[in-house]
Amino acid sequence: MESLRRVVALGFFDGVHLGHQALMRKAREQAERLGAVPAVVTFDAHPDIFVFGTDVPLLSTNAGRKGLISSVGGIDDIVMLHFDHQFMQTPWTDFIRTVVDSLGAVHLVMGKDFSCGWRGEGKAERIAAWCEENGVGCDIVDQVKLDGTVVSSTHIRSLITAGDMEEAARFLGHPFSLSDLVVHGYQRGRRMGIPTINFPIPEGVIVPRHGVYASRAWLRSGPLPAITNVGVRPTFDGDSALTVETNLLDFDGQLYGTTVRVDLLHFLRDEARFPSPEALAAQIQRDIDETRRYFDGGKGTAK
Repeated sequence: MESLRRVVALGFFDGVHLGHQALMRKAREQAERLGAVPAVVTFDAHPDIFVFGTDVPLLSTNAGRKGLISSVGGIDDIVMLHFDHQFMQTPWTDFIRTVVDSLGAVHLVMGKDFSCGWRGEGKAERIAAWCEENGVGCDIVDQVKLDGTVVSSTHIRSLITAGDMEEAARFLGHPFSLSDLVVHGYQRGRRMGIPTINFPIPEGVIVPRHGVYASRAWLRSGPLPAITNVGVRPTFDGDSALTVETNLLDFDGQLYGTTVRVDLLHFLRDEARFPSPEALAAQIQRDIDETRRYFDGGKGTAK
């Protein structure tokens, strides 16, 4: 039986933004032309962590990234390689040869700023020359720009830390979201008559600007409008753990132990300390009213 032939898009794909989507679109086009399967090769840790020794706050978890590659990028064949110091020292030719041989890659797709291998010596143009010498197709995709700004994960991170979710979504091509397993909280929201679902910021994922957002929660039954607080609950002394608290509008039920995705759509206000739980509850009701107006205006249409 003939082995599987693949067109492989290479990259880290943090956020699966418009630039990444251009790579995957090219991979799908070439796969259709060649009668092959489109695939993505990515890594379980950001290379900059090992190359430069710097933390990189990611736009999603590994599981979330794979989900976006499938749902937004339209590619289900995803290979996530383990990246560590040993892998970092692999000669770039060995890495490319392994991708080609082990995956049956007949064509590679990458961005013009892609590099791989020890000291990043495997630049895109060098890989393209190797492909030509070895009978493998190759596309180098130009950077995508919006209003003259290059679409990049770095720029999107700056928007998210500023709370500009509309602009972040424009560069991503989809809303920024957080997701995790719903855990038990302090039940304070329920006692105030405003029950919330709670989960921590996933480890390694970027922390958005602390504050309250008009949001959309995705349950198994579908999307619901919601308000979400990202922060440390300053009204209640002793609460210092960073958490995501979401009040689902028009929902009454238990979601403990289930994974919920929350899209942060629009920044409403900064997190603030209130003189009493009653004052906080009154403000949350105003936040709910503003969120309903946001959705009634059509801005929160599900995607």
